[in-house]
Amino acid sequence: MSYTVIIPARYQSTRLPEKVLLDLNGKPMLQHVWERAQQCAAARVVIATDHQLVEAACKDFGAEVFMTSEDHSSGTDRLQEVTNLLGLADDEIVVNVQGDEPLIPPAVIDQVARNLAANAAAGIATLAEAITDAAVLDDPNAVKLVTADNGMALYFSRAAIPWDREGRRNGSAAVPGMARRHIGIYAYRVSFLNQYVSWSPARLEQIEMLEQLRAMAHGIPIHVADACEPVPAGVDTLADLEALRALVAGKG
Repeated sequence: MSYTVIIPARYQSTRLPEKVLLDLNGKPMLQHVWERAQQCAAARVVIATDHQLVEAACKDFGAEVFMTSEDHSSGTDRLQEVTNLLGLADDEIVVNVQGDEPLIPPAVIDQVARNLAANAAAGIATLAEAITDAAVLDDPNAVKLVTADNGMALYFSRAAIPWDREGRRNGSAAVPGMARRHIGIYAYRVSFLNQYVSWSPARLEQIEMLEQLRAMAHGIPIHVADACEPVPAGVDTLADLEALRALVAGKG
């Protein structure tokens, strides 16, 4: 199975400006992401950005990079522009690896691509992991999800879902086997991306600031599986970055 990895790398970030270029133990954070993606089975790994400083950094560390519009409302819109620049066919699979996931295991990139290929009914495939820490469940930076019995997503939210009313009364927030953190990696077919950019941002997408809710608002099934390896959380805040710096330094 052949697929392409595209890493959207917007220069300005609401919570941590310029984060893709911030230093992570001697390298830009984006370089760590790109190096991880280079180890997966993708036929091609490219970076999509909207800023010349990011483009220059990518060229410095040897990545293939495309300049895209500054006007995209989401990383998915930026992805679609690059699929056009690459001339990818409608049935080709593209994996969106977030530019702020510097410790993402290559195996999970391959996993999400395989999952989409194996599930023809799904328009998107993504991954999750169990939540056992109440602090994660209540953290709005950690996106939660719930799924149907067939493995398709029912909803994504920054709020604590599902809400365990009785558990909360008894001092236990997480629901064993049900509370799951969304891991922000997606596999798409190019035909879906071409549809996606024709839709206006959905109301729920704007409220939660979660672009996958645009697809759900249009009835697109999203396949969810638990990641085959643990995936450290990405970088949303300066505290996240400092924690990653300590972790990477400890691993040498």
